[in-house]
Amino acid sequence: MNWLPHNSPLRRWLAIGTGVGIEIGTRDLRVVAARVRPGGARVLGSAVIERFRERPAAEWGAEYADFLKRLGVSHLAATVLLPRREVIVRVLALPGVPPKDLEAAISFQIDALHPYPEEEAAWTWARLDGTDSVVIAIARRETIAHYVSLLAEAGVKAAAFTVSAAAVYSALRLPGGRPAGAFLALHEDEEGIEAYGESPARPLFSAEFPAGWERVAAMAAAELRLEDGQGAVRLAELLPPPKTFPQDFDLAAAARCYAAALDGACPRLGLRLNLLPAEHRASASRLIYAPTVALLVLLAAAGIAMAAIRPIEDRRYMTALRAEIARLEPVALKAGELDRQVEAIRARTRSLDEFRRRTKADLDLLAELTRRLQPPTWVAQLEITRDAVNLAGEAEQAAGLLKVLDESPLLRNSEFTMPIARIGSAESFRIRCQREGGAQ
Repeated sequence: MNWLPHNSPLRRWLAIGTGVGIEIGTRDLRVVAARVRPGGARVLGSAVIERFRERPAAEWGAEYADFLKRLGVSHLAATVLLPRREVIVRVLALPGVPPKDLEAAISFQIDALHPYPEEEAAWTWARLDGTDSVVIAIARRETIAHYVSLLAEAGVKAAAFTVSAAAVYSALRLPGGRPAGAFLALHEDEEGIEAYGESPARPLFSAEFPAGWERVAAMAAAELRLEDGQGAVRLAELLPPPKTFPQDFDLAAAARCYAAALDGACPRLGLRLNLLPAEHRASASRLIYAPTVALLVLLAAAGIAMAAIRPIEDRRYMTALRAEIARLEPVALKAGELDRQVEAIRARTRSLDEFRRRTKADLDLLAELTRRLQPPTWVAQLEITRDAVNLAGEAEQAAGLLKVLDESPLLRNSEFTMPIARIGSAESFRIRCQREGGAQ
């Protein structure tokens, strides 16, 4: 998003950078490399890669790489203009919506702005400077994926997939661009005529028409609510005029690609409508290494300064450090003692909790035995440990007690610890059972 107002004097001094623009056409790729400085823009070079859709990607990718190499800008990642017919551009007015809620407000309305199924649409947005409106670019996900794959196969690094409206909007706000007030600009190519304009009624207008120049100008002027007599001009006439350019450079034909190059040269000053997924974006400037270099220089300077400190300063520092340690040591010891006391209290608390849980488990087991061993069976001795139960007593039929006890969810692996003995009309028994959840 454009973070600096277009009328700020600071924009001129921040307009520094070099960019490469690629315009994807029906048949050809157009490429422009431009350098921007506060004093104006310069076109470093331009090229047309013909019939790129019919040729192997590696072949025309090598042609593109040679073009960048000749200009000394091989490190740059391009700003790519998607074909206008494959992208939908919408301007949405959201008065009163706070910036933090814009994304949610747009998401709520996005399905009504395009004809694609929800899962097939990729979209991005940016707020127009000084207005309550946002511009939204929408394309099919398969279209984005196709161009990502095609450029990757050709070895072309891309920083952004954008639309001509965003590139033109950004370029017009660089030094030397756009007149004040409302205007309408047209750009004609083999696919038709693209109209771009701005006015109080429409902060941004972009559309492509197959009709003739006069008819397109009339329809676009009506959309922009332009005054009578305010005619359309060629887009090339409004863009920042290049101070230098190659002899074969045709600004009228390459106006949109030139705007994309200017937008790529100063990305932080432009309208960032980027449909390229973040994981596929490449960096476009060597300046990304500047913070690292600066930090290395500062680190080296700090190392030299530390090496130059006199030993007496080191001793003074160590003396002061020891004094501070001696002052804080009692506090640290007291804190350690408090930590140990807290841990001891926690251990006792855990023991009490465990004791309470054991008592409940033992009582539950005693109730279970009472329910399972119905009269005339009776228990003379009962011993409950953490993992086992030993019981002795008498029953009419002691052999069936093992099955009765094993059916309990609290007991398992019941066994007689001594042979069954008959005493009168009853049988005496001594059984050991393992508790569920106890030691194996």
